[in-house]
Amino acid sequence: MSLREKMLSGQMLAGTFVKTPSIEVVEVLAMAGLDFICLDAEHAPFDRGRLDNCLAIARALGLPALVRVAAGTPQDILQALDCGAAGVVVPHVDTVAKAQAVARAGRFGKGGRGYAGSTRWAGYTTGAMADLLAASRDETIVIAQIEEPEGVEAAPGIAAVAGIDGLFIGPADLSVAYGKTDQSSKELWTAARAVGKAARDNAKAYMTFVPNAQKATDWMEHGVTMFFIASEQSWIMQGARAEAAGIRSLKAPATS
Repeated sequence: MSLREKMLSGQMLAGTFVKTPSIEVVEVLAMAGLDFICLDAEHAPFDRGRLDNCLAIARALGLPALVRVAAGTPQDILQALDCGAAGVVVPHVDTVAKAQAVARAGRFGKGGRGYAGSTRWAGYTTGAMADLLAASRDETIVIAQIEEPEGVEAAPGIAAVAGIDGLFIGPADLSVAYGKTDQSSKELWTAARAVGKAARDNAKAYMTFVPNAQKATDWMEHGVTMFFIASEQSWIMQGARAEAAGIRSLKAPATS
């Protein structure tokens, strides 16, 4: 079952953001039992070459890799998908028109994604056009990130756009947009319910970022089933701090 099929069926899915553009990081995460990773080309230093390298190793190891593109431009979306991404997460989708544009850019067809059979995704000319077009329809994921109050208001229309597979509510940016300094406001949870209803009413996946599995329980009641948990940098920091604190808590052996 593809990642797209899993997310649309409502399976509980766990992934993480990858902030370090390193094939070794992807290689390690491929052994961690995650359902997916998301290379963060919006907030981390992924250039075209390093994005290509990380997608190559993810694809070779059978780890579905999404890319959060820097912007929802046709160029950014095309490059991520041609390099072998399972799909794209597009930030700051706050109107139906933007959702329609990114959905079109992620799909083959008139005015949409440009077709090339020579890409990694296409198997370097080893795939037939008809088969590749069918595979794209079945497997390519386009996720709209809702990060502004306007996006919350437009969520029913955004979710109804053909070619949008899921809504990703961004709790940090949305909280900042509401004028808050943390992610516990009434406005955020009201938005969570509204976006969740829009996703549910249109049979689209619903997802968010959480710092840990415990926090995920707060979002499950709103219908979230796909979780982007922290990042590999957060996990490195947490593990290192915990072990350093553990060593410092030990008592040194008595000396005679």
